[in-house]
Amino acid sequence: MKTLARAALTAFFLNVLMAGTTLAGSPGHTTLVLDLDSCISTALQAAPEIGEAQADLALTSSKLDEAKAYRYPQINVMSLFGPAPGAKREDISPTINTNKSFSIRDLTWFASTDLVITQPLWTFGKISENMKAATHGTEVDKSKKQQKGNEVALEVKKYYYSVLLAREMQTVLAELQLYMLQGKKKIQELIDNESDSGDPMDLYKIDAYSGEINKYMEEALKGERLATAALKARLGLADNVDVTVATERLELPDESLPDLNSAIEKARFQRPEFKQLKEGMAARTALVEAAKANYYPDIFLAGMASWAYADNRDRIKNPYITDTFKHAYGGVALGLKWHLDFGITAAKVAAEQAQLNRLESTKMYADNYIPLQAKKAWLEMQEAQKNVSITQNAYQSAKKWGAAALANFDFGIGNPRDVFDAVGIYGKMKAAHYQSIFDYKMAKANLEYALGDHQTISPK
Repeated sequence: MKTLARAALTAFFLNVLMAGTTLAGSPGHTTLVLDLDSCISTALQAAPEIGEAQADLALTSSKLDEAKAYRYPQINVMSLFGPAPGAKREDISPTINTNKSFSIRDLTWFASTDLVITQPLWTFGKISENMKAATHGTEVDKSKKQQKGNEVALEVKKYYYSVLLAREMQTVLAELQLYMLQGKKKIQELIDNESDSGDPMDLYKIDAYSGEINKYMEEALKGERLATAALKARLGLADNVDVTVATERLELPDESLPDLNSAIEKARFQRPEFKQLKEGMAARTALVEAAKANYYPDIFLAGMASWAYADNRDRIKNPYITDTFKHAYGGVALGLKWHLDFGITAAKVAAEQAQLNRLESTKMYADNYIPLQAKKAWLEMQEAQKNVSITQNAYQSAKKWGAAALANFDFGIGNPRDVFDAVGIYGKMKAAHYQSIFDYKMAKANLEYALGDHQTISPK
């Protein structure tokens, strides 16, 4: 009896306790009864990871908008207002007076505005490649958001099935408690009737076994509360709202295992991480080309206009003389801007190429690891499916064993220890049966995660 349900309960409690969730709430709270799909949907709405991923996506989208905006004209305007010396055209007519002295009494005011418009014509890829990089970057963040959704869904499934496992363990332990109670009653009757089969030591054994069963029952009750609290925290429910699962039993679904090779190919096709790598490599390739474009000049069309006015100054109408404080002119020109450096651009190109090489190495790892992850989950499903049948046969045989041992004991030809052993094996195998169902469901959840099957959240 000492090993009764220990493996199942230990695995369950470790999973739940690692969540780091504490109990909350008080009697009288509103209770939501949710099925698995509703729990996943609610968790996705409340998950802070999804909010963070959405914020990252919004940031990347803004970078794409910025990259696109470089295609359009840019306008620079500078306006000034301040003091200026007064001046008359007689000072330079008919000859320029070079002995004109400045007097504070001649001081006046001026205002000016200078406007420059530049329209990029050809940048050798600086704009277009950065646009490509930003476009692929948004796809990377969409895939990251999808991945976070998959992780949340997997965690919800763990808590949901853990609640069911704890309930099934309570059912098994309650059944064993009933067996112990009936056994104790039977032995007490034999003792009271002074039967040779009645031994007070057997009562002590039953009390000892019952104490151990009661201990496991308390652990199972605690486990259900912890798993429910973890599920509630994952759903982001308020303190005045409690949650319970709608599913009644932990049962093995009537389904066949998917084809392993098809599952691996499916993972390569729809796993968010593969899309992240594909889009990320495309973005890094574009950034490498954008960095190389800095070796070349920018060709642009420019337009400019300048206006200035000053009181107590005459306007000079001479194309060879420009008055800073009183003028009006403008024009258009074809421009070329070329930045030359000694190694800076080359270093930036090398840095972007290194990032691309890093992603290529990551892709090689993903090409090997993700199929392995899918295969591991598939093999665990297969193992758990077989264990469900094995443990079911085992606990049914143990039940028959117990019935036969009890009949022999009633006829006075059996040993009560045989009954205790049969009940212990029965409880252990039935607990292992439900643990196998839990293992199957979690292996299936892990396989769905490995295949990217949790299509439960919009990537937008």
